[in-house]
Amino acid sequence: MTEKTVLRRTKIVATLGPNSDSAEMVEAMILAGADVFRLNFSHGSAEEHCQRAQWIRSAAKKAGREVAILADMQGPKIRLQRFVNGQVEVKDGAAFTLDIDCPVDAGDEHHVGLTYHDLPKDVCPGDHLLIDDGKVVMVVDRVDVSKVHCTVIVGGLLSNNKGINRQGGGLSAAAITDKDRADIKVAARIKADYIAISFPRDENDVREARSLVRAAGGHGGIIAKIERADSLAVVEGIIAASDAIMVARGDLGVEIGDAELPAVQKHLIHLARSMNCIVITATQMMMSMVKNQIPTRAEVFDVANAVLDGTDAVMLSDETAVGKHPALAVSAMDRVCKGAERQKLAVISKHRVNAQFIHIDESVAMATMYTANHLHVRAIASMTESGATVQWMSRISSGIPIYALTRHEATRRKVALMRGVYPVAFNVDEGMNHLEINNAVIDELLSQGTVCEGELVIVTKGDMMGMHGRTNTMKIVRVGE
Repeated sequence: MTEKTVLRRTKIVATLGPNSDSAEMVEAMILAGADVFRLNFSHGSAEEHCQRAQWIRSAAKKAGREVAILADMQGPKIRLQRFVNGQVEVKDGAAFTLDIDCPVDAGDEHHVGLTYHDLPKDVCPGDHLLIDDGKVVMVVDRVDVSKVHCTVIVGGLLSNNKGINRQGGGLSAAAITDKDRADIKVAARIKADYIAISFPRDENDVREARSLVRAAGGHGGIIAKIERADSLAVVEGIIAASDAIMVARGDLGVEIGDAELPAVQKHLIHLARSMNCIVITATQMMMSMVKNQIPTRAEVFDVANAVLDGTDAVMLSDETAVGKHPALAVSAMDRVCKGAERQKLAVISKHRVNAQFIHIDESVAMATMYTANHLHVRAIASMTESGATVQWMSRISSGIPIYALTRHEATRRKVALMRGVYPVAFNVDEGMNHLEINNAVIDELLSQGTVCEGELVIVTKGDMMGMHGRTNTMKIVRVGE
């Protein structure tokens, strides 16, 4: 295949914001390669999010693509309140007080209010507080009922509504707020394919989010954003309870320190894949493209390393939300992912070859990928109801495309986030036998130009068509025979 026809396996998540908030820009980003759009519920009204969802669905249909919607909940607001003049500069060695009794708009160079009123209960003398992603650092001197008295050790500019982290984690704010509960209902209304939960403390937060989504009539998968230092100690439980995780490198990097972040990112990607969980790598991946038309070499290496480590998706945040060149940022991400995927390391792995399998569909998926990686197979065609079988397959590194053939639109959008999986609308006529079904599958791939006469295709399906989790058959078919 030529470069123009190479399928990108790593998926791209693009965030909508002020500079991409139009039907035309959504369409441009889809044409540039966006697979998933992130709606940031920290900003905007319910009506605005509904409008954006309509743009996405309409533009995806026009482009003939299956594009997923990710609704990202705000989570607990651990932030400064506002300053009289919008901002102040604090100098090294200055005294500064974080005061829950300070009026909302009365901050100055000596003190400021807080949105999080439990901060005095969560910190102790000697703790380091990092404000605005660590641009300003303060050490806690003493704490009383309503005030946290600090000394500035890294000075800088403080402005309205900046976030606060405690180095090492430990803030007790609940992951799901009243605002999140209301926003989850909006996410269900727009049929969001994934709902991301901010700052989950453990698997119970993930389960609560899933219950709220289902109670609201939603069917989207739950993404746990790994942002707290203390969540790393229980991350296996969080992964087990989630459909996907996001390595949210902003807050996580602030809490654990930038030097620790690369190894933690690699560990989380590996762990998620080994536990059959989707993983997104996020935050500042191409940050220079907020202003520039091309990424830096360091950013290229950052994206490529995540791809080589096996991440399912890479995410653009400010780059597409407030950047000058949203569609160019998506195009750059597409180009870099494809370049990284040409490396042999990203094509074949020995992942889980010695593992004990539990489920039949898991066993079929693993057998399919082992066979595909050791036989000259052109494509894998998996007939699926829920997407479970192709998710198992996508955990194994391979250069062979996995086509998820399904009649369910929601499933086609769900698999849009899975590495190396491509959704295809496909339905089986009642009464067709297995030979006729195989032929129909091959005809579909031929019609798309995906396979050619004489090539091998692996087809997976279940004896009981139309039932979830019943994949039990793998068939090797030669096109044209």
